Amino acid sequence: MVLAVKVQIKEGEKVRRKLIELGALNREYKIKREEGFLLIPVKFPVEGFEVVEVELERVETRPNSYKDVVNIPRELRKFLPSSFDIIGNIAIIEIPSELQNYSNEIGGAIIRVHKSVKAVYMKGGSVEGEYRVRNLIHIAGEKITETIHRENGVRLKLDITKVYFSPRLATERMRVFKMAREGEIVFDMFAGVGPFSILLAKKARMVFACDINPWAIKYLEENIKLNKVKNIIPILSDVTKVCVKADRIIMNLPKYASRFLEHAMRCVNNGGIIHYYGFGPEKDPYGWHVKRINEVAGRLGVKVEILGKRIIRNYAPRQYNIAIDFRVSF
Repeated sequence: MVLAVKVQIKEGEKVRRKLIELGALNREYKIKREEGFLLIPVKFPVEGFEVVEVELERVETRPNSYKDVVNIPRELRKFLPSSFDIIGNIAIIEIPSELQNYSNEIGGAIIRVHKSVKAVYMKGGSVEGEYRVRNLIHIAGEKITETIHRENGVRLKLDITKVYFSPRLATERMRVFKMAREGEIVFDMFAGVGPFSILLAKKARMVFACDINPWAIKYLEENIKLNKVKNIIPILSDVTKVCVKADRIIMNLPKYASRFLEHAMRCVNNGGIIHYYGFGPEKDPYGWHVKRINEVAGRLGVKVEILGKRIIRNYAPRQYNIAIDFRVSF
């Protein structure tokens, strides 16, 4: 039995607010409607109200984290990852070696807490190869690999086993979109399935989206149709064989972007902006990259102006994924 204040329905909302002010509302139970009255659960008798004892239904509280429901030994809980990626209806998590034997339990807990997640995969290694595709191991839910991810008002169809995609760059993609100007020509040098390209197409006159992975271009073409954009030209090619004279260039290939700086500077228009991405150590995440940018500019006889530097996320212990925006002038 639970204590409850009995009030007429028309007075219910006013009384509920008063009970909240008094700290008396019992949120563990649901309010019950009965013959023209409301029975509002309270923690203690409240002066000035009719208080009765009734049976009320408990409120079902959803756990805030998969950590609240996962069943593993207490001494191993300290190794549970604090975050993971959700791409569409698929979750991807990095599980440390200490918890490898409990991967199925961890995957199941994620599905129980995140109702939109239908499949969970464990990272099986680093992003490698020409197409930057990660080895993934299925640990829970349906064995699906294709999904539609939504971010920044666009829909992105992809297969997590065939293309590289990071949902953690959504804020960065919106930042670049806000910097872009109407009517620009954009060259997305490593476009993937089009998260930068499709968003920038809302402002750009034309976006040239290049990728060497045929699966990325296949999904890019599908995403162009899915988002009903007409000003993107997909290009399946090694980017060094393509040079588009552009006002804005995106170099989202953090591990190897430095190798393509000369090509980017040859393609950008006078006064154009390059968004460069890389990985850098905690002590000096930008230093090597800025030096490299200046070296290439000096060799080509162009001027560069650093417009901004930004840490996007932690990539590995004491390593950051960074962005550097710079203008090129002839």
